[in-house]
Amino acid sequence: MASAPPPSAVSRNALVILAVIVAGAAAYWLAGILTPLALAIFLAIMIDGLARVLEHRLPGVSRRAALPLALLLSILLFGGATFVVVARAPAFFSEMLDFAPKLMALIGRIAGRVGVRVPLTVSELVRQLDPAQYLGQMARALQSFGSTSLFVLVYLAFILAARHGFERKVIGLFPNRRERQDAIAAFYRIRDAVEQYLWVQTLTGLMVAGLSWIAMAAIGLNDAIFWAFLIFLAVYIPVIGGTFAGVAPPLFALMQFESYWPAVILLVALQAIGVVIGNLIYPRMQGKSLNIDPIVVLLALAFWGALWGIAGMFLSTPLTVMAMVILAQFDGTRWVAVLLSADGDPQQLRNRTPGEAPDEAVRHEPTQRSSA
Repeated sequence: MASAPPPSAVSRNALVILAVIVAGAAAYWLAGILTPLALAIFLAIMIDGLARVLEHRLPGVSRRAALPLALLLSILLFGGATFVVVARAPAFFSEMLDFAPKLMALIGRIAGRVGVRVPLTVSELVRQLDPAQYLGQMARALQSFGSTSLFVLVYLAFILAARHGFERKVIGLFPNRRERQDAIAAFYRIRDAVEQYLWVQTLTGLMVAGLSWIAMAAIGLNDAIFWAFLIFLAVYIPVIGGTFAGVAPPLFALMQFESYWPAVILLVALQAIGVVIGNLIYPRMQGKSLNIDPIVVLLALAFWGALWGIAGMFLSTPLTVMAMVILAQFDGTRWVAVLLSADGDPQQLRNRTPGEAPDEAVRHEPTQRSSA
């Protein structure tokens, strides 16, 4: 009996495209389940990295004590961030609604100076505002944020509890030693790249938020601390986050102050902070560890944002790194990984220890390295 001919490249590529479409549809329909799970996974990666930092940098912290300490610190930070949003956001957005008439008046003045005819008068625009409607939407958003945070913590607890069985699962899935080494190498490439990205975004976000707070406090902007917190979160979103950090607070200053000068000064200061950190500090810290094409970063932002909203925007770059590494492991999908990569080599290992040969990363047994 003659064997079936191997699938052609066209049929193989068609199957890849169909699989992407099906996976995207499933991710969209299951967003309520998958979004907190993805956030928990990346939070677990950060906790694992923080545990290794505490183990190697703090004297007296053993490997057994590093993970509980890192978990405690992370829960305190995560819980504090949730408390800040839930406690301060209602008053913050209520204040923005109070400034809405002034914003409409400002839009009317600017439109009149440039000769643009607005569709409604300022008074009509103000009358059409429904603060109760916006407050209701804000309350629902805060409720969703609180429930999502709770699910993230629940998922995180189960992920950390199941991490010790990861080694046995790898051995069971890949009995062949070479296949197991390749799978372990792919896992550590994903972990190291995502961990590097999250740490760099966190450090640069703290820099941007801290310097922005100094600039906002210097001109007397209301809720400067909460604005700094929002800027820190926005830095995790590529492109859009930087725009928000440099434009949103000056717009708020236009509504708060009678003069334009505080807003202008704040705009110049925030733009200078963004340029210095974004063009000088961030590239040196991040380097080429992600190896993702810049156009792919924009497309991933739009794609994951359409699927999972704000959470998808936060996770767009790490998810794309994960997809690129996994797709590079199979001959039928490697061409997709090549297109996603910046230099056409999705298999290239980044941030390897100096002097370590490429094959040394796969020689370690699972029991010799911690995993998220």
